Amino acid sequence: MKKASSIRTFSKAQVSAFSGGLVDYAVMIICTELLNIYYPISIIISGLIGAVVNFSINRYWTYRVHHLGVGKQLIKFIVVVLGSILLKSLGTYLVTSWLLIDYKISRVLVDIVVSLGFNYTLQTYWVFRDKKIL
Repeated sequence: MKKASSIRTFSKAQVSAFSGGLVDYAVMIICTELLNIYYPISIIISGLIGAVVNFSINRYWTYRVHHLGVGKQLIKFIVVVLGSILLKSLGTYLVTSWLLIDYKISRVLVDIVVSLGFNYTLQTYWVFRDKKIL
């Protein structure tokens, strides 16, 4: 039963990450292509907006921990988001510069690594951890 629950949580977290990621990616494109903002800065702006979507979905649907106080969760989430945005912005810049590929492609590659290796782990075991469940 525990394994099924873990798979379900992982799947829901990926849906949440994808939803927040779509918003994030769309805002990045709008900021960069339409507003002519340098893409690492666009990633910071879009990451903040995507984070709001991701936090809301995770809190109420993925981890179902809305019964816990939002204050500590929000502070922890902000720490994770700031780290994530830094990794995505810097990572995208470095991959784009080193491999000489379009920033949109670099961003997707970096997002996959950061989402699975950084965001999911910290959100599951630190931000949204319900001590009764985990």
